[in-house]
Parts: sequence; structure tokens; C-alpha cells
Amino acid sequence: MALWGGRFEENVSEATQEFGASLPVDKALYRQDIAGSIAHAAMLAHQGIISEEDARAIERGLRGIEADIDAGRFAFDINDEDIHMAIEAELTRRTGEAGARLHTGRSRNDQVATDTRLAAKALARDLMEANLGLRRALVQAAREAGDTVLPGMTHLQHAQPVLFSHHLLAYAWMLARDFARLAAAFDAADASPLGAAALAGTSYPLDRQMTAERLGFSRVIENSLDAVSDRDFLLDLEYACSVQAVHLSRLSEEIVLWSSQEFGFITLSDAFSTGSSIMPQKKNPDFAELIRGKTGRVVGDLVQLLVTVKGLPLAYNKDLQEDKEGALDAAHTLLACLGVMKGMVSTWTVNADRMRAVMARGHLAATDVADYLAKRGMPFREAHAVVGHLVLEAERRGVDIAELPLEVFQQASDLFDADIVGALDLDAVVAARTTRGGTAPSAVVEQMQLVEAGIEADSAAVEELSPVVAMGEGAA
Repeated sequence: MALWGGRFEENVSEATQEFGASLPVDKALYRQDIAGSIAHAAMLAHQGIISEEDARAIERGLRGIEADIDAGRFAFDINDEDIHMAIEAELTRRTGEAGARLHTGRSRNDQVATDTRLAAKALARDLMEANLGLRRALVQAAREAGDTVLPGMTHLQHAQPVLFSHHLLAYAWMLARDFARLAAAFDAADASPLGAAALAGTSYPLDRQMTAERLGFSRVIENSLDAVSDRDFLLDLEYACSVQAVHLSRLSEEIVLWSSQEFGFITLSDAFSTGSSIMPQKKNPDFAELIRGKTGRVVGDLVQLLVTVKGLPLAYNKDLQEDKEGALDAAHTLLACLGVMKGMVSTWTVNADRMRAVMARGHLAATDVADYLAKRGMPFREAHAVVGHLVLEAERRGVDIAELPLEVFQQASDLFDADIVGALDLDAVVAARTTRGGTAPSAVVEQMQLVEAGIEADSAAVEELSPVVAMGEGAA
């Protein structure tokens, strides 16, 4: 009979027991569950609700169980339903009445909410550290790229030349925003529901602040109904994961393009490529493609939880048992993707000559030719039309606009002089973009300093986070 079975005359069927069990998923939270129980027992003893002797016996028993799970010696039984019941049942077997007193003043409702919040904090912190690792790799790759120029694109068509370092730093800025979302998710989870009991609080004189502090929470949730029913913190975590996964997917798409024969901008390391079972010449960007594909999983996890919570009345409902699998999957999937992306960025070879060669087509200097005319008094829209005709002429001749002879420019407008040749030089085009956030080398140097300062500030912020209970691996 289950620990809650006093009201029942018979057990549920084996099929329904298996259907309702969350142990296969929530056993990953064993360290969080044990930490919460130790803090609860210590508080009960401090408040005189149980004896100090019982609290010590409970802690010894729980530490032993944790060590056994860490070492893979703990035998999980599906009949225990969830990690909370599994640990409590084993604790009672080991300590007798002391273990049976542990659940005084709490419910599985506030217990599972506590465990889940502790896990969310740990996962958010792990993701923040992985985020920093990839941002550092992008900055290093940007530094190594130096003055390498590639065709910047819109609509996947050649648009204007940009520094490759500038392009990579755009992703560093995306990841900086992702870090902020993860930090917000950490903060959302950093509140203790322990002591809310089932939904209404308890008649025992609990010290909720004491357990919150022992578990590293920065605050206590003030409404007992909200404490057991809130899963906004998981939505925040999964949303942060989803947006970051989308950013990685965008970079993955570019890696797939850049490493193709048609582009040839980069060569991926063999360590981050695979071959074909039939075509021996193939070197496939499989891991970039996998990151792109796994983004769907992460986004799907967010959608699943949104749909799960959308119609739930207060307070706890069994539907909320479905909250953890998606969150764990999203976080672990993203962690793996961040690690693989860091490896790809850190080991690729940049083919600067190839990038330079392909810029000989696409009329990348066209905007600067229009600017040349506008700076000499021609309205920009008129200048735009003049340069459009020059591009058309270049297309007819089968050349780039930069290859047109001076007399063709001067036939188009008497404002053109011999110095138009300088406006057609792609390095000069890049160097002219000196506005804040532009692609000129001087502007990129300033931008890189800002990115690096942001990384250092975020790294310091991670060190200042409230304590976390690390995820365990022994239950895997």
C-alpha cells in the first residue's frame, strides 16, 4: 500500500500505477529532494516540532541515501511512484519512526515545487556558464578573423561588405540577451514554496525563512496557493532556452551554408563533421544540422508546458506532474548544443581568400556609389536610380559595378570624378562605416571591448548568484 493509502481499501492497478508514476523523470531531482528534506527536518527540530535526535537521524539517513544514489547503488522501485516517496520510504526503512516524522508540516505539493525550483536554479546556472563559454569562443574567433571581409547579405543576396568579426559579434550580442533571460529565469525560481503545505499553509509553527535560507533561496513565496501551483519559473526557463536555441539554429544554418562548396567560407574541423556511408568524398556539417534540428525539441518543450498550465484551477493538479520532463529536456538539450557550437567555432578554419574572391560579384559597392553622388548634392533617391542604371549596365557587360570604366560613370552623371575609383574599393567601403555599431575596424574594436566587458560582468554575476543544489547523475 502506498504511503498515502490509508483512505483506500486496495491498491491501484499495476497499469495505472505505472501510468501515474513520475519516478522515471523526477528521480533526476534526488539531490534537490534530499536537500529540501534535510532543511525541513532541521527547521522542525529548531521549532521543537520533532526532536534534535530525530533530525540528526533523518539527516544521517538522507546523506546515506544520497551517497548510494550517487554511486548507483540505490534500487529504485516503480511502486514508489515518485522520487519523494522513494526516498521517504527508504528513509523510514533505515531510521524507523524518525523517518516517519519527516513529512510533518509539509505536503508533496510544496515538496515537489521546492525540488523543481532548486533544479531550475541549477540548470539556469549551468546554462549561464555554457553561454559565457560560447560567447568567449565567438570573441576569440572574431579576434582571429582580423580584417577578413565577407559579403554581408540580406535575403541571402550580396548586400554590403562587412568584417567577419563584426558578423560573429552579432551572435555574441544575441547570446548576451540570452544570458539576461537565463538570469531572469534563475531569479524567478529563486523563491521558496516550502511550508506552503498542500495549499493553505499549516497549523505547525514552521519557520519558512529558515528553510529558505538553508536551501539558498533569496526569498519566500508569500501566498501558499501560488507557492504550490506556480510554474511560471519553468516557463521562463524554457522560454530562455527556446530563444537561445533559435539563435544557435540561425548560426548553425550559416555554418551549413559557409562550409558548403558553393560558399567555402569556412572548413569545419574533422572532429565536428561526419562522412557518408556511400559517398567517400563527403564531409557533412551534421552537428550544425543537429543543433538546428534540436531547436524544434526545445521549442516544443515550451509549447507543451504552456498548454499544460493554460487551464488549471488553483491550486495543485496532477497535470503539473508533466512540468519537469520538458524543462529537463530543454535545458539538457541546450547545454549539449552550446558545448558543440563552442567546439565548432573554436576549431573551424576561416577561408579568408574565398570570402574575398566571391565579393567580386554582387555589386557590393553600389550603396557607396549612391552615397558618393548624394554627398555631392544629388538627392539620394535620384542617386539610387542612377546607380541602379549603372548596375544594369554592369549586368549587361557581365562585370561587377566596380569594373565599369570611368567614362561609363561620367556618362551616368557629371558628378562622378576620378576619385570614384576609391569609393569602389571594398576595404574602403568597410572602413567608412565608422558609426557606432558599424563594421569599420575602428568601430568593431570598440564593439569588441563592450562585448568583452559584458562577458566579464556576466561572469561576475554568476559568481554572485545565490547557492544552488547541483544536479546529480547517479539516478540516470
